[in-house]
Amino acid sequence: MIEAKTLPPPDDLQPVRRALISVYDKSGLVPFAQRLAHHGITIISTGGTAKALEQAGMPVTEVSSLTGFPEILGGRVKTLHPVVHAGLLARRNDRDDLSNLAELQIEPIDLVVVNLYPFTEVVSRENITEAEAIENIDIGGPTMVRAAAKNFYFVGVVSSPSDYDTVADELDRNGGMLSLKLRRELSRKAFQLTAQYDRAITEYFTKTGAVEQDVLPDRLQISLPKGQELRYGENPHQKAAYYGDTSSLFEQLHGKELSFNNLIDLDAGLALIDEFRDDDPTCAILKHTNPCGVATAPSLLEAWEGAFATDRQSPFGGIVVFNRPLDRATAEAVDQLFTEIIIAPGYEEGVLDFLKQKKNRRLILTRQQTKTGALDIRSAVGGLLVQEKDPPIPPVEEIKSQWKVVTRRAPDPDEWADIYFAWRVVKHVKSNAILFAKNGRTLGIGAGQMSRIDSSEIAVSKAGKSGLDLTGSVVASDAFFPFADGLEAAANVGARTAVQPGGSVRDQEVIDAADRMNVAMVFTGNRHFRH
Repeated sequence: MIEAKTLPPPDDLQPVRRALISVYDKSGLVPFAQRLAHHGITIISTGGTAKALEQAGMPVTEVSSLTGFPEILGGRVKTLHPVVHAGLLARRNDRDDLSNLAELQIEPIDLVVVNLYPFTEVVSRENITEAEAIENIDIGGPTMVRAAAKNFYFVGVVSSPSDYDTVADELDRNGGMLSLKLRRELSRKAFQLTAQYDRAITEYFTKTGAVEQDVLPDRLQISLPKGQELRYGENPHQKAAYYGDTSSLFEQLHGKELSFNNLIDLDAGLALIDEFRDDDPTCAILKHTNPCGVATAPSLLEAWEGAFATDRQSPFGGIVVFNRPLDRATAEAVDQLFTEIIIAPGYEEGVLDFLKQKKNRRLILTRQQTKTGALDIRSAVGGLLVQEKDPPIPPVEEIKSQWKVVTRRAPDPDEWADIYFAWRVVKHVKSNAILFAKNGRTLGIGAGQMSRIDSSEIAVSKAGKSGLDLTGSVVASDAFFPFADGLEAAANVGARTAVQPGGSVRDQEVIDAADRMNVAMVFTGNRHFRH
């Protein structure tokens, strides 16, 4: 560990006499530099930044005139010089540092204004070459930013045009001086920027295969901007915010800001409907992240009617999500029920105006499918639990060959269609999950119970309340039936096919029970716990 010198405390207000400006993003540059010049601040600059300021009629000192060294290697080296970094790092309350500066005739630099090459934007373009990516890795910029940020007791660092007015306003108030409070905050932002920049470079090399890395790295780096301050968390006494960017996934077209719970529900809705991206018109209704009903039909209106018929009580205040643009007839049907959120990949002409008549309803336009390659991250026991996302179930033609019929009777084509439908939905029901379905629609759903029998009883009860007949249905279980009684109970209320992962030590007992009751059963080999 390097020991810190015992030095006098820095003054709260530090004068800004010399500023080094070198920016890629030149938005707001000239007005900001003019406000600096108003305080008699000498401006030092490089390359394109110097040219932009000179064209605006401002006096500029070229860095090369200070260092006595020209820009070399096509501009790769211009500020990497002791004259620059000694001017940034010198402690104004350290006699030895000031003696070094005087001996070498180096003047302090009090303000650094730098933003970096747009590496993230460049590598997000199609067909970008590795050579182009490498050229957009900034070296001198991050080095100056870190040097100035380290010496924030005496030096200000501006790493984003969004801070220009804040800095200039304080200079105006304090007669050309910056406060320690602002310098410390600017330092924090600067280190945050360089951390994000380095992370983006690391991710690029990982994704392109230039560096081999496990899906779950030895050290997890997360750096996300605060996208939205939320009114509160799960409950009003909990503060909350959303970190990230939703713009590539969806756009809110109407209604109050999405709450913490809204965003969790919306995430569940997007993941579920992603299973049906290529299907016939499909509607899913969710409440507290659990599906209340899901249906696929020839029209969106019929899909809504099938989903709603599963459970006419629970959907009140829930969310409704579609895999097709919402038409007027379906919108009018949904409008008869109070819903928090409606999600669709489009809205036919006039539908938005109709739905916007209820000001508290949120209307969401989906932009693309869920990012299935992302990690699933949750907080737990003071740390983070990280896993791969559970991806959408592959197309039936692909997945059917991986599943195993374990009973004497095999499902017929219609039963196979119901098995595939039910398996994609039960995956999104909280465990323990039991689901009955037939003809592309859910009939009863039991979620989140302590035993699979409890979930089955709830699913049967829900179907009964809605007047739905379970005869000939498929029963889906997100994990294996631990005993034969669960399968027997489902068969007794009408199930004639079953789909489950298998893997229990009593699998054979369950298979024997299915054969006795003439139930066709399929093992998928994969469970879908959802805690």
